[in-house]
Amino acid sequence: MKKVFKTTLLFTILTIFMTAMMVPQQANANESLNILADAAILVDADTGKILYEKNADTPLGVASMTKMMTEYLLFEAIEEGRITWDQQYNVTDFTYQVSQDRALSNVPLRADGSYSIKELYEALAIYSANAATIGIAETIAGTEGEFVRLMNEKAVELGLEDTKFVNSTGLNNADLKGMHPEGTGETDENVMPARSVAKLAKVLMEDYPEVLETASIAKAVFRADTSDAIEMENWNFMLPGLVYEYEGMDGLKTGTTNFAGHSFTGTAKRGDTRLITVVMKAVDSEGVGSYKARFDATRALMDYGFGQFTKQEIVPAGYQFEDKQTLPVSKGKEDEVKIAVKEPITMMVRSSEKDAYVPELVLDESLLVDGNLEAAIEKDQVVGTVKLTTESGTDYGYLDGAAGGVEVITTESVERANWFALSLQAVGGFFSTMWTGAVDFVKGLF
Repeated sequence: MKKVFKTTLLFTILTIFMTAMMVPQQANANESLNILADAAILVDADTGKILYEKNADTPLGVASMTKMMTEYLLFEAIEEGRITWDQQYNVTDFTYQVSQDRALSNVPLRADGSYSIKELYEALAIYSANAATIGIAETIAGTEGEFVRLMNEKAVELGLEDTKFVNSTGLNNADLKGMHPEGTGETDENVMPARSVAKLAKVLMEDYPEVLETASIAKAVFRADTSDAIEMENWNFMLPGLVYEYEGMDGLKTGTTNFAGHSFTGTAKRGDTRLITVVMKAVDSEGVGSYKARFDATRALMDYGFGQFTKQEIVPAGYQFEDKQTLPVSKGKEDEVKIAVKEPITMMVRSSEKDAYVPELVLDESLLVDGNLEAAIEKDQVVGTVKLTTESGTDYGYLDGAAGGVEVITTESVERANWFALSLQAVGGFFSTMWTGAVDFVKGLF
């Protein structure tokens, strides 16, 4: 009997111990995610919700991840009809010299050659070809220096904070054969924080989703069936069929220089979920940068995102705030109006943390006069937005800093009162003020 009792007691203690060990690990999974990189970020591409970040606001070298901005401006120029895919580019002395340096990522261009923009783009997107990228920049803006100006203007327009471009490729300016873009120095470098890199990737895929059609090509041949044919293997080795393949991976852009280290902006889709990852200056456990290190870091982020998070409806459409179901109305036939959340808020969260989020009302103060909305008020009039706060755990917010921009609206209309009713309200207000003043005066006597 004693032996049975001891065995049962030991089993119970072990069960309690194992449970205690497992719970903290689950609760602190994000804190224990050891990403070996100077900076990293994991984002839900649909909503911009940040699921993990490390040093994401520090500007660092971006190397060829720069080319995502070049791609954005290329698609924009095509869309606006300023250039076409079949338009020919005549090689300049600058692009010829750069293209002959195979130590850089390049497809060699003939000095007297002519290449279509489509050919150059495919070399850029698949093989990260630098001279081809410069050729696109010169075609769009005349000179790479002018193109760099457009890049920096677009960065401001897209809200890419702490971003500076000095060339179209991401190469070290020192590698540009003394022909770096005008207005930049030989030691200047392209820099961005991981948050801005992720934001650029997100807007590129949103505005021009066709970018993934080319970015997802694992292998291709430049100038096939000609004497200039060159095999191009995508530097994104996580694509299907390549050495570090990852389920759902279909983009987006690698980057490697001595200054930037081994960096990568990745994106993968499984089911209805698309994730964006950025790792900058990735290293292995020995502190050495490598292609494998950046893909290992990316895999860890992707596994964490797909494995730990699911899309959950945090706030339903029509939700009414417990402490603010109505707003006071002045000069109306009614003295209040009902308000509610216009659309549901759905975001990636851990299932265990769904109920930790609390919606808060952020009113548009510019619409209020002494705390009131003034009639007439239309149904579905926007009066504010929703802010989500969390009671536990870590919340990294959104790429744009907002909770998806979900609006709070009026759910009914309130007509403006006629002149007679307004007069009565004014008289009532007058006597109310007098009465309050008289009461205060009498109280003051005592």
